[in-house]
Amino acid sequence: MNTDQIAGKWKQMKGEAKVMWGKLTDDELDIAEGHKDRLSGLIQERYGRTKEEAEREINSFLSRY
Repeated sequence: MNTDQIAGKWKQMKGEAKVMWGKLTDDELDIAEGHKDRLSGLIQERYGRTKEEAEREINSFLSRY
C-alpha cells in the first residue's frame, strides 16, 4: 500500500490505529495522517521502539488492509 492509498483510507484506519497504539493521541494520529514516516517517529517516541521495530509494526498493521 503506497502513501496516497494510506492517506486516503486513514480516517477508516485511525480507529484501529488508536487501539493498536493507545498511547498516541487523536491529535498525533491526525498529524501522522497515514504517513508511515510520521507514524513511525511517533511510535518510536512514545513506545521506545527502534525505527525497524516501529516499521515492522506499521507494516503488520497495514497488511490488514
